[in-house]
Amino acid sequence: MMRPAVECGGTGSCVNVDQERKVIVGMKHRVMMVALLALITSPVCAGKLSGAPRIVDGNMIEIEQTKIRLSGIEAPETDQICLDAHGRKWACGVAARDELIKHSNGRTWDCHTTGVDEYRRSLGSCFIEGEDVNAWMVRSGWALSSGPSNHSYAIYELVASTGYAGLWSGAFIAPWDWRRRNKRTIIVGASSIPIDAQELLLGSALLLDPPSPECLIKGTADLNGERIYHLPGQLSYGQIDMTKKPGGRWLCSEAEAEATGWRKAAR
Repeated sequence: MMRPAVECGGTGSCVNVDQERKVIVGMKHRVMMVALLALITSPVCAGKLSGAPRIVDGNMIEIEQTKIRLSGIEAPETDQICLDAHGRKWACGVAARDELIKHSNGRTWDCHTTGVDEYRRSLGSCFIEGEDVNAWMVRSGWALSSGPSNHSYAIYELVASTGYAGLWSGAFIAPWDWRRRNKRTIIVGASSIPIDAQELLLGSALLLDPPSPECLIKGTADLNGERIYHLPGQLSYGQIDMTKKPGGRWLCSEAEAEATGWRKAAR
């Protein structure tokens, strides 16, 4: 059996060399992680961008080839389905994106960015003619307040819920829960929740068809967890049954897919 390396000094004290090396390596790792975090959140990463954006979804825009994730809010994913006031399914994720496009109306945005997220998108607060777009999304019911800045937008979420605006007009799943939904996922709403909401929003049949005719890209995860998207016309596309793909989702554009960590299928 191999024994741990031990060194003894002239004073008679001994040190376990292997253990000391592990401590040093661990300390170096922590220092590197702290340095990386400081870099991501430092003022060096802060900046200001202005221009008429390309709106990818309710959470993300692009100005001058810089992708900006609206911070402090969570809009529904473009594949997300909600229930309206009558318990009927509707494509709330696509609607949230389209309402943001309509509100933007080609106007110039001013975005203040501070740091980046896990997908290397800049995190920012954006304004249209002085109006806080992040706050508008929550106040209009097209996004929820979330993250470290959620206190800033919580009052707007209350306004939206009491006014049955946007998502709050019926029942829905919080966007952060939608991405990892299962049979125990909670469904919320400002009013009553339909008795069949679980089956409508969590059943496997939900993935049978795309949420919108424009959202035809199939996203699937392989055995290693790598996320791959398949375009109509590719050889693999027709072979994929979305109802049998755990972690699968419909995507509306290649820009959306690539900005959130999906890789295009080889064929």
